Amino acid sequence: MDFSNTELMLISGIFVWSGFVRAGLGFGGAALGLPLMLLVKDQPLFFLPIVATHLLFFSGITTGLRFKHVDQQFLRQSLTWMIIPKLIGVIGLLSLPTYWMVIFIYAITGFYAITWVIKWEIKSQSPWADRLLYILGGYFSGASLIGAPLIVAVAVRKMPLSAYRDTLFVLWFILVSIKLLAFAIAGVDLQWQWSLMLLLPTALGHMLGLKFHQQMLKRDAKVVRQWLGVGLLAIICVALWTYLAPPQA
Repeated sequence: MDFSNTELMLISGIFVWSGFVRAGLGFGGAALGLPLMLLVKDQPLFFLPIVATHLLFFSGITTGLRFKHVDQQFLRQSLTWMIIPKLIGVIGLLSLPTYWMVIFIYAITGFYAITWVIKWEIKSQSPWADRLLYILGGYFSGASLIGAPLIVAVAVRKMPLSAYRDTLFVLWFILVSIKLLAFAIAGVDLQWQWSLMLLLPTALGHMLGLKFHQQMLKRDAKVVRQWLGVGLLAIICVALWTYLAPPQA
């Protein structure tokens, strides 16, 4: 795929941002980065393999030396309910028209943004709620890699803070491995060259995000997410207006 120099600069900056959010919050790199990428070029199947490859790489190096901090019970419980919805979501991504998948991604990320702005937390209070969030999170993850906030809603209740981020990174690693394998089987271009080219800006964002994560532990995470939500909601509104506006005669 060809890009202008301006588009290449924008894409590089977005991948810095995506790496920063992923390392800083432990989730949300795709949810807060993908809408920006689709503003540059509305091709989910171009960007998703790159995001997935980066997530695989950085989740691996982040948890590789601290596997003892991973909550094994949470991994088993969550994956039991997420694997099948994950595969259904991947099938939908591969079969549905690009136009509908872009609208779907914007709608889901817009919903997340609203919940952050009004400081409304998606909470799980029962085993059945846990399972529903796992199923939806797995489906959204398969369709677009933006299921993390739903899965996190269960994670925050089920595991200690010390295991929170590392466990989520291991979970993302497993889910993304499934997605990339499905892409490979379906013959989707995995964009290895673009993944390597954009690895450096993503790594820069990742390192900045790790430093930010240490500072965020001392701050009110809800306020941080609120400001992120405001910015994300503004982007979604502009994106939907641009995408849904009828072409000029």
